[in-house]
Amino acid sequence: MKTLMIVDTLVVSGLIFAVQLNIGTLLQGVDVLIAFSAAMLWLLMLSMKGARQPQVLGVGSDEYKRVLEASILSAGLVAIATVISHGVIPYELVIFGILPGTVALLFTRWILRRILHIRARQGATLSRVVVIGGAPDVRYLVDQIKKKSASIFHVVAIVEDTGQGLVIGDIPVLHGIENLDHLIRVNGADAVMVAGSLHSGSDAVKNLSWELEKSDTELILASSLTNVAGPRIKMRPVEGLPLMHVEPPVFSGARMWAKRALDIGLSSCALVLLAPVFATIALTVRVDSKGPIVFRQRRVGKTGRDFVMFKFRTMSEDAEDRLEALQHENEGAGPLFKLKNDPRVTRVGRVLRKLSLDELPQIFNVLRGDMSLVGPRPPLRTEVECYENHTFRRLLIRPGLTGLWQVNGRSDLSWEDSVRLDLYYVENWSVVGDCIIMWHTLKAMIQPRGAY
Repeated sequence: MKTLMIVDTLVVSGLIFAVQLNIGTLLQGVDVLIAFSAAMLWLLMLSMKGARQPQVLGVGSDEYKRVLEASILSAGLVAIATVISHGVIPYELVIFGILPGTVALLFTRWILRRILHIRARQGATLSRVVVIGGAPDVRYLVDQIKKKSASIFHVVAIVEDTGQGLVIGDIPVLHGIENLDHLIRVNGADAVMVAGSLHSGSDAVKNLSWELEKSDTELILASSLTNVAGPRIKMRPVEGLPLMHVEPPVFSGARMWAKRALDIGLSSCALVLLAPVFATIALTVRVDSKGPIVFRQRRVGKTGRDFVMFKFRTMSEDAEDRLEALQHENEGAGPLFKLKNDPRVTRVGRVLRKLSLDELPQIFNVLRGDMSLVGPRPPLRTEVECYENHTFRRLLIRPGLTGLWQVNGRSDLSWEDSVRLDLYYVENWSVVGDCIIMWHTLKAMIQPRGAY
């Protein structure tokens, strides 16, 4: 935390004072006061938005969202002050200070996160935890920590409180909550994480929190709302009773209009900027093999409406006719057909798929309103016919050119993981989250995984 505070202070103060020095003299007291006040305001907003809270560091997009929100709020307040002061507070502080400074802050957070992940592989993490709960809940929680939060939490021991057998790697497992104090001392744990409900009754968590006070150990409760992101959960204490409010997901209104405006703006710019790339790919596809340049396929969009999706053709012209003969070699998950070394893929097609360039024509789908830049993966009608009841929630919003499925492994994902990621996005999407996913998509194109 101290390192993060120092880095934030250096970035914020350095940029603000550099701008003020460029437009003023810094010899006058008012220049120093303005620069100092703007820097302190920005740092205060970062603290108020919780951009340095341990709970958001090292994993997920919440840390970046809070930095963005704090910086946008700071820029707005300084801009208002500029208008009120009739230019005494210079507008350059916003344009040349806070706006580029936001990019600098995000970049430094990204660098620090990389360092944290490297240290995690060497055994250093922010918190050593003991997990307590029933076998199924503990197994799921430990598995998710290993996948997504290994740089934050290191599970040093497990207390299985229902008496069931449980083996998870080489993590020591004891039975009975009476062993908890011993595990904390021996393993140097600084937190206890409760997975699900405890077998010992409704008062178990309360009694556990009192016991942990003696050793100054943090208590973390893992919510059973596994598909609900933090911003949708609000705590409201009523007469000593902590109530958890879960806000409904957003499928209409101003936020959805903002998402559509972002789609139109970015897709229009992309079509203009990428015109030479489109022309080059079209030429190589035409020269490489016979057949149309653009492959058209019917997909299922929002509310189950069919639309025609565009892609650069990456397979031979008779690919559909050869599909049945290859069904026995299917390596895809669930109802999906995937084959790593599909003989129908052309030479150019293999490169386009590796770099995800075959999907560029879908930008036209985004502009037309069939798709969004970010969303669930657009399914085939045959996939939708295999959906279970809850899976239909993928169709509540427009499918995406990219999404959580693309930045988390694509074809390497199991069917269950693919559905889980899509449903999580549908329930918890945000415009800021979309921008972060698009940034991760660019990285995934440079270092592709699961694309074939």
